[in-house]
Amino acid sequence: MSATRYGLPYMLEDTTGSLSGSEFVDIHERMHFAVRCTLRDARQTVYMIYNMGPAPLQRAVHLPLAGLTFGADNALGTISFAGVPMPMRNYLFKPPQRVPSLAVSPAILLRCIASGSSSSHKVRRFVASDGQTYQWARRTQPNQEWTCTNSNALIVASYSLKTAGEPEYNRSSGCILELAEECGNLAPDILASLWIMRHIVEYNL
Repeated sequence: MSATRYGLPYMLEDTTGSLSGSEFVDIHERMHFAVRCTLRDARQTVYMIYNMGPAPLQRAVHLPLAGLTFGADNALGTISFAGVPMPMRNYLFKPPQRVPSLAVSPAILLRCIASGSSSSHKVRRFVASDGQTYQWARRTQPNQEWTCTNSNALIVASYSLKTAGEPEYNRSSGCILELAEECGNLAPDILASLWIMRHIVEYNL
């Protein structure tokens, strides 16, 4: 990750837009990550996240920043940072549900319960490497498929899909991961957690 400050967020182009593997390349060439499937069989599927950034960050042999292991039938498995695994269900946890006021009518209460059950898989929190808690939520902001906020409800990252009518791009799906420049050191956390969130929705977990 470049130490040069542009005063602009990182705009990482998702080259494939696919959960089978992709690369995320900043349009200003400040960051470049790869998510590669390194093992796939009947028992598990493993992805590694690599920093492919320019020298001096680039190494002759790329070491993974994080590992994602999914179980049989696309089940959630473990996430690893520095080789230390943690169950994905512990890493990404559901926020506590707010209890509606007793003064709320039964009809509204039922709608709240139904809404919570249908959207609970679209919101998760995680503790990043800086020790702070962040939250991913789906389709809560205009033109953003996923939005990541900090504990002060400020947006630190977002993932947007290619809009209808956009032209085809060379080596880009048209999907963009945007990350606040001051949060560049959290890029591995953001990318890994986003990948799991997209997986949860893709397989309705």
